[in-house]
Amino acid sequence: MTPTIGPLLAQIDTPADLRKLDIEELPQLCDEIRSLIIDVISVNQGHLGASLGVVELAVALHFVFDTPEDKLIWDVGHQAYAHKILTGRKGLFHTIRMYKGISGFPKMSESEYDAFGVGHSSTSISAALGMGVAAKLSGNARQHQVAVIGDGAMTGGMAMEALNNAGVSSANLLVILNDNQIAIDKNVGAIKDYLADIVTSRTYNKLRDKIWFLMGGGTKYGKNSRAVVKQLGNALKSSILTRSNLFEAFNFRYFGPVDGNDVVRLVKLLSDLKVIQGPKLLHISTIKGKGFMQAEKDQIGYHAPGVFDRNTGAIKEDNCHGQAPKYQTVFGRTIIELAEKNPKVIGITPAMSTGCSLNIMMNKMPDRAFDVGIAEQHAVTFSAGLAAEGYIPFCNIYSTFMQRAYDQLIHDVALQNLQVVFCLDRSGVVGEDGPTHHGAFDLAYLRCVPHIIIGAPMNEEELRDMMFTAQLEGMGPFAIRYPRGRGVAPNWKTEFKELKPGTGRLVRDGNDLAILSIGHIGNHVVQACPELEKIGIQVGHYDMRFLKPLDEPLLHTILRKFDTLITVEDGTVIGGLGSAVLEFINEHGYRAKLKRLGIPDRFIGQGTQEELYRECGYDAQGIEKAVKIMLNAGS
Repeated sequence: MTPTIGPLLAQIDTPADLRKLDIEELPQLCDEIRSLIIDVISVNQGHLGASLGVVELAVALHFVFDTPEDKLIWDVGHQAYAHKILTGRKGLFHTIRMYKGISGFPKMSESEYDAFGVGHSSTSISAALGMGVAAKLSGNARQHQVAVIGDGAMTGGMAMEALNNAGVSSANLLVILNDNQIAIDKNVGAIKDYLADIVTSRTYNKLRDKIWFLMGGGTKYGKNSRAVVKQLGNALKSSILTRSNLFEAFNFRYFGPVDGNDVVRLVKLLSDLKVIQGPKLLHISTIKGKGFMQAEKDQIGYHAPGVFDRNTGAIKEDNCHGQAPKYQTVFGRTIIELAEKNPKVIGITPAMSTGCSLNIMMNKMPDRAFDVGIAEQHAVTFSAGLAAEGYIPFCNIYSTFMQRAYDQLIHDVALQNLQVVFCLDRSGVVGEDGPTHHGAFDLAYLRCVPHIIIGAPMNEEELRDMMFTAQLEGMGPFAIRYPRGRGVAPNWKTEFKELKPGTGRLVRDGNDLAILSIGHIGNHVVQACPELEKIGIQVGHYDMRFLKPLDEPLLHTILRKFDTLITVEDGTVIGGLGSAVLEFINEHGYRAKLKRLGIPDRFIGQGTQEELYRECGYDAQGIEKAVKIMLNAGS
């Protein structure tokens, strides 16, 4: 499908072009942008719902503020598609999230309009405050800093830390709270309830809107009208709402809630706020999936729906009949089995219940499965508290987000040797989400932590057995990492058996060279071995299964037999399996040659997993090539 560019959008290459339009033309422009997003994402899967919900906001912000001189930071970045279209990337938008295409998230190296690179939540206020202080120090009093943060990201502790700091600064900071009651899954927690109290207080909103109308929309009488509205608004909030205003407690001037899908009103309101100095917060209500009926009705399913019919909205089903399941599904089904056998098993996730499949347990055992919101640090220490009282929490966190709770993992779990099971989903290269989401570093950053067991299953059976082993009595901290996507075993539901930590296995015998793999990527070795055998190369393949503890007896056996080795891992080549084997070789005085295959020492862009495996050199063909080079070098 060729994306349709509407007549107004066709005139716009930069925000400067946007500002030439009349304000009455902006609703049509929003419709044209929304249509382009739907056209492209229907065939090139991406984050649909969030970006549709903030089209009006993106237009209003670039219409009112002097970007890129004024700094605009989109928290997380799921909602930045309209921003990209308006800032010189309209002609490249069809390449979004594709290999060598434009990023699905704001990226500083991609555009001067991307003031800050994002991908993990709750960072925008901190970054905007830093830019605001920098502007003051540089004497740039005219520059504005705008942070757009979703209500889900407000549960991240970092956002609260930033509000606390910003409230005592004089930075020219505007925080826009995009409130749509949903992140990827439904929002949870007290902040969600607090915002709902403001949005749903009909008495407060009706009176506030009436005052706004009587005062000429806040502009007719200039500064005096704003002062009157503020005074009356404060009185209304204190007398009608059931709780005091959280944001004003942080010393922010609070405005809202207002309809975030009314572009004309947003422009007028933002123009007023632009002249108010200091930290301020605008609370807008938007509809995730706005303008696409199916996305509005199923906001979870259309967060990132994959390929869908642009006209009917029907999502193209993954034809998985007879295929292996996703590792996420295996986790979700297996934890139910374990919880039914062991009443101490608890499930925990920070706002990823559908993605990691803990929603299955939440539906079946709601008193034993917890979504704690976007709060990875809290998730880990909450798990530690449960473990301290004898429970066995399975804390499922995407690998890239586990980085945010590293101190808690070390200090609150490992140091105290508590039995917390970390299920690190989306480990290795994850595909189109790119460098902010690749789980590249977990093997390396976990290996140096005392007490922790680190396992990586090569298939579904090993995942089940590692989960079973991790909840057995006497185990301490236990990390299990597995990739995004499907495994290799359609008949995956096997009987549980204990996998003793630090035990690997021989997958294929051979005499010419040994390949040591860890995790699902070992299946690429399985694919490569028959091709190598056709040219007379017999490879011994070993599935190490555990990075810590290493199977030292197996390593001695391998090194006594082979003088040429290759390690393969879907993780950074520095600090993981290859590094561990090198250390073992050195410590025990072996003279073997070793080639390490893994993610190179650079940040990897977006693309399909297969494209990225190839780029990193550890797809089946890359493994074959490495074997040939190693053997030729040794001949």
